[in-house]
Amino acid sequence: MKLTKKSHACVRLEKDGRTLVLDPGMFTEEDAGLGADALLVTHEHPDHFDEGRLRAALEANPAAGLWTLRSVAEQLAPAFPGRVHTVGHGDAFTVAGFDVEVHGELHAVIHPDMPRVTNVGFLVDGAVFHPGDALTVPGRPVDTLLLPVMAPWNKISEVIDYVREVRPRRAYDIHDALLTDLARPIYDRQIGALGGTDHQRLAPGASAEL
Repeated sequence: MKLTKKSHACVRLEKDGRTLVLDPGMFTEEDAGLGADALLVTHEHPDHFDEGRLRAALEANPAAGLWTLRSVAEQLAPAFPGRVHTVGHGDAFTVAGFDVEVHGELHAVIHPDMPRVTNVGFLVDGAVFHPGDALTVPGRPVDTLLLPVMAPWNKISEVIDYVREVRPRRAYDIHDALLTDLARPIYDRQIGALGGTDHQRLAPGASAEL
């Protein structure tokens, strides 16, 4: 499987000529979803869900579909009947040749005064886990963790402890658009030294073979 990092929380996974795109949001390149055979969205926040980018991807490929939670599905289902699928914790499905499991239910706490929205994570082919905006532990071994390193709802000690709890073979940074270049070496050093796994970072547009 080929993993391509897009800006912020979006990634593209490619296998056997098929493409799966996760979380093309407002901080992601405008064409991030184009060419996708299937799209997954973890939750409704605009840095993960951009309606324009999703519409463009679905219109470009009439065979493509979207798998997401209800709060997102309700916004796009009327325009794409039969192509928008609502999923939740415990669901499993196969799309574009990828086996997908759904884990988690709620977004991480940003502040106690702010209501929590729903959030799901996606485990792809039993190997690559994208948690969205939560530190969800999928309850099974994970080869590659897509690690949300910097957000208004987390701090680096929580990120390190999350890596330790999931215990992936490797972790790639996501959710990093707000992380300045000055801070990146600090995050690289601390997560790499304390997380207990192979911690890596891809620049937007760069790829790795998993």
